[in-house]
Amino acid sequence: MPPLVRIRSERDQMSAIERRIADFILENAVLLRDYSSQQLANALGISQSSVVKFSQKFGFKGYPDLKYSIGEAVARGGNGHPAIAPEATAPADDYTRLQEDLRRSKAAAEEETRLLNPRERIEPIVQLLDAAGKVFVCGLGDDGLFAREFAMRLSLLGILTVHHADAILMMANLSAARSGDVLIVFSEFGQLPELSQLSRQFQAGGGKVVSITRHTANPLRAHADAALAISAHDPAPYVAQLLYRSSLQYLLDFLFVLLCRANPERQSRLSINLERIQHLLES
Repeated sequence: MPPLVRIRSERDQMSAIERRIADFILENAVLLRDYSSQQLANALGISQSSVVKFSQKFGFKGYPDLKYSIGEAVARGGNGHPAIAPEATAPADDYTRLQEDLRRSKAAAEEETRLLNPRERIEPIVQLLDAAGKVFVCGLGDDGLFAREFAMRLSLLGILTVHHADAILMMANLSAARSGDVLIVFSEFGQLPELSQLSRQFQAGGGKVVSITRHTANPLRAHADAALAISAHDPAPYVAQLLYRSSLQYLLDFLFVLLCRANPERQSRLSINLERIQHLLES
């Protein structure tokens, strides 16, 4: 995983001093080559040893190795990919600049989300869903919109799905849960106590819980049997929210494609259901 992506994704789990170092590096990655470890420490008002320990925490021998790795990442475009040379055009106006910034931010957030959810994490979740007797899906507020759409997609694949955007109604339906069933819980920040209670109740009955939250330390993610993490970072809160929605949709789309490919019978069921829906709309 590229160093800047890893630093950003693990920021919320760092100590106060580590967060100060991380924020400085993320905001000044291009200029980092001009800073020695002592200069960085002086700029932040911390000890040089704190900078060295921060570098070692991410698997580097010391700060020079971290600085070199970040320099290479920046030269490649930030995430280890070749940088796209800017076209020789007239200076962009604010409208065009905002449009391009949002496009790049979404692409970066989706790439970070992909790196946070490697194959060895996603494939067991696909197997859980494919083998489940029933899949319960719950999300509240804005998360409920994504939960509802994903529950519909699972139903189209022939997976028996129970969906609610109300924690009380979902709790009532847990009486039908059996060992081998799966509960998918959508919660951006993973802090809602009612969802944690649902998860514990579901696990007590022998079911498996899959959480989908931001890549932060949160109770829901900590106690889930499997977890998917969403990366969405931006100084502007309204942009960060858009990045979360975009990255979440990307991850759910990929999960759906994997489910389709994992079981040919699911593809056949999907085709039949889509045809029935089309016939209903045209009648």
